[in-house]
Amino acid sequence: MNLFQKTPLNWVLKPFNELSTTELYAILQLRSEVFVVEQNCVYLDIDGKDKKSLHFMAWQNDQLTAYTRLVPPGISFNEASIGRVITSPKYRKLGIGITLMEKSIQHTLQHYATNKIRIGAQLYLKQFYEGFNFVAQGDEFLEDGIPHIEVLLEE
Repeated sequence: MNLFQKTPLNWVLKPFNELSTTELYAILQLRSEVFVVEQNCVYLDIDGKDKKSLHFMAWQNDQLTAYTRLVPPGISFNEASIGRVITSPKYRKLGIGITLMEKSIQHTLQHYATNKIRIGAQLYLKQFYEGFNFVAQGDEFLEDGIPHIEVLLEE
């Protein structure tokens, strides 16, 4: 029996101004743990986009297990975007990332009344995104020293 059979995940979607300080702290802590420390990448995570975005979270009890930032069109790209895609290291290899992306795509398409989503994806995750029908666009590029590629979903 895995963790999620005992305690199901609680999926929460909120705009920035509805996040509690506890939620915001957990989001920033997880993003720092993975994107700065684990990936050994010094960059400015707090980039001004959080206030304009929706925040999609998976909680198990008081533990943030997974997160995405749903960015409206015209902020990161002309299209809507999903960014800061992350699963806590403690909860990896349990299928949460797949459910996280499925739900993030649904919420993005619905809340932004769009049929296109563009992501600046880390190159090693290209196949992961292709599994959700994203198609690579353009050439590879370096962002904060990490190879990336843009991927586009058109519904």
